[in-house]
Order: sequence, then C-alpha cells, then structure tokens
Amino acid sequence: MALLLAFSAVLLLAVLLSGLAHRTVLSTAVVFLAAGFLLGDGVLGWVPVAPGDEVVSTLAELALFAVLFSDGMRVGWSDLRTAWRLPGRALGWGLPLTLLITAAAAHWLIGLGWAESLLIGAVLAPTDPVFAAALVGNDKVPPRLRQLLNVESGINDGLALPFVVVFLAVAAGSSDLHLGELGTELLLGIVIGVAVPWAAIMLERTRLFAASTAYAPLNAVAIGLLVLALGKATHGNLFLAAFAAGITVATFGERQRESFEHFGELIAELFKLAALLLFGALITPQLLGSIGWTGWAFAIVALVVARPVAIWVSFLRSGLSSREQAAVMWFGPKGFASVVYGLLVLESGIVEAQPIFALVAVTITLSILAHSSTDILVARWFDDEHKTPAWYGKVRGRLTRTDATEESRQ
Repeated sequence: MALLLAFSAVLLLAVLLSGLAHRTVLSTAVVFLAAGFLLGDGVLGWVPVAPGDEVVSTLAELALFAVLFSDGMRVGWSDLRTAWRLPGRALGWGLPLTLLITAAAAHWLIGLGWAESLLIGAVLAPTDPVFAAALVGNDKVPPRLRQLLNVESGINDGLALPFVVVFLAVAAGSSDLHLGELGTELLLGIVIGVAVPWAAIMLERTRLFAASTAYAPLNAVAIGLLVLALGKATHGNLFLAAFAAGITVATFGERQRESFEHFGELIAELFKLAALLLFGALITPQLLGSIGWTGWAFAIVALVVARPVAIWVSFLRSGLSSREQAAVMWFGPKGFASVVYGLLVLESGIVEAQPIFALVAVTITLSILAHSSTDILVARWFDDEHKTPAWYGKVRGRLTRTDATEESRQ
C-alpha cells in the first residue's frame, strides 16, 4: 500500500512538472529516481524495499519487456535490412569493446578478478532503450541517428545476456556453462516473438475475426501478454521475444501498430517510472559510501571513457558526421537491462555479488542523471532541416525520397 501511495503521488507530481521538463533539462526520470531515494530505507524509510525482493526484479523485468515491445514497433524488417550498416557497427564492435574497456577499468581500479570484471563489463555494456527514446522521438535528430540508437538499444540487451550468464558461471567457479541451453533460450525467444504476433495478425485478416475500434488497441496488448506468458513458460529469452514481437507487428500489422502506438507508450512509461522509483529506493547513502573514491572513478570511466572510445573505434570511416558520431559516443545510457542483470548477479550468491551490484547501481544512477538531463541539449545540436538520407526510407510513419520533394503520411 505504501508503494502504491508513493507511486501515485510522485506520478501526479511528474505529470504537473512534465511541461517544464519538456522545455528544460529537468527529467521525469530524475524526479522518480530522487523520490525513490528519499522515500526508501536509506532516508525516510516510507518505501522499504530490498534488492532481493520479488517486486523489484519482477517490475524491472516487466518494464524492460514493455519498453522493448514498444520500441520494436518503431521499425519493421525492411527498415532493419536497409539500415543495418550503422547498428551493425555499434553491436558488432561497440558492444564487445565497451565490455572489455569497462572490464579493464573494474580490474585495474577496483581490483576485481578478471571473471568478475568481465561480468560487470557485460552487465553495463547494453544501452537503455528508455533514455535512447528521448532522442529517437525528437525530430531535430537526423533520422539515421535515431534509427541507429533505436535498433542498437533494442537489441543489445538480448545480446549482452549470454555474456552475463557465461561470466557469472565462471565467477561462480562453474565449469558447466550451459551454452547449448543459452542458445536454445535465445532462439526460442526469437521464434515466440515472431510466431505469436504473425499468427494473431493473420487470424484477424480472415473473415471469421475482426477487432472493433474500441478493442483495437488491446490487440497488441494481448499479443504482448501472450509472448510474455509463453516466454516465461518455455524459458525463452523475454527481451529478444519482446523486441522481435514489436518488429513483427510493425512489419505485418501496420493497423495494429497505429492503434496501439500511443496506448503502448503510456504503458511502457508507467512501468518505467515505477521501476525507477523502486530502483531509487535501493540507492541508500550507505551504498553510495561503500564503494569509495575508486568506485566513483570506475563509474565515471564506464560512462565517459568506455562507451565513447568503443564507439569512436567502431565508427571510423562510417560516414557519420562529427556531430552524429559525438552524439552516439555520449548517448549510451545505462538503465533497466543493467538493473535486471545486476539483480541476477546479486541473487547468484557469488562472493563479489554485493560490490558488483553497488558499482552497477552507482553507474546507472550517474547515467540516469547525466543522460536524461542532456537529451535536449544533444537534440539542439542538430538543425531542424536536416535532410533524411536516401537509404533510410520510412521513419516514424514518414516516407521520404531524394529524387522527389513530395512527402506523404501513411
């Protein structure tokens, strides 16, 4: 009851401040994070939660699933094929390089063993689709940059998961890494994410079924819930399933996507804000003080060195402008995926579980404060009249071509 009361009150405050936040560097994410910190055990004690509480891990998982499902609907398979060159660099080179640089910082600054260092590197490697969405939805940002950030942040959560599980097993001293089981989970997640929405959309196209106008937004909700339930029941990768399901809906069910778009974004936003409130409640003064100056130095290196250096190397001779590359280098926010993976580490019981979680929590906190407060500043770098590249095609419902000046809306 205390959690519901706190969330309701902070949500109302965030709504009342949302107009101001839209015009300034104030972020609703920061409002919920700060409120959670003040209301948690570390300060007022009104929202008592612990990292091991089921509500924490469940809510973080649901929030990430909802966000990935909604993000996947922004693109279709055709968009991914035509615009894969830049996201491929970020995922194929940027992700592993970020992991390795972060691991090196954890080893040399904190003194963790290489297994634990690689584990924390894997936990912090993925970027957050929630905060990337702040730029993805801003028309001032070049379309190919929005596409890059959207695809990268949507896919790298699932790609980082195998590394987390493998390094966690190594850190625990296990010789059995279950690689076959991991591959099955990832493949099963993709199959569920594609098969369920495709079957649902094909059924609606038959003469036997038709969704009414009032129930149309619930079609995608039902699809998402079924994907989530099947993923849970079969132990498929929920995050890959969510993103694949969103892409499948965008590819085969344009009408379903349009009817769900606004409603789905509100659902994802509610889950996100609730998870941020709980995460803020886990950040206590004791936790912030437990990592020492080396922990804070590590968090800063993870944010301002690891990602920028990895992206700079990955995008050499890529054709991005200097402003676009600088934006990608900076805007690699850490969030829900890292929260979920950090909780997996905490629940694993390995010797260094508590220090690793503390480092992850501090890094995510700094990232939320920094990235959620600079998205408007990054967007202002770019001219409103930045032209859409010819290869990009459809971006958020707009179709543009270089050999024509006419623009039409779907």
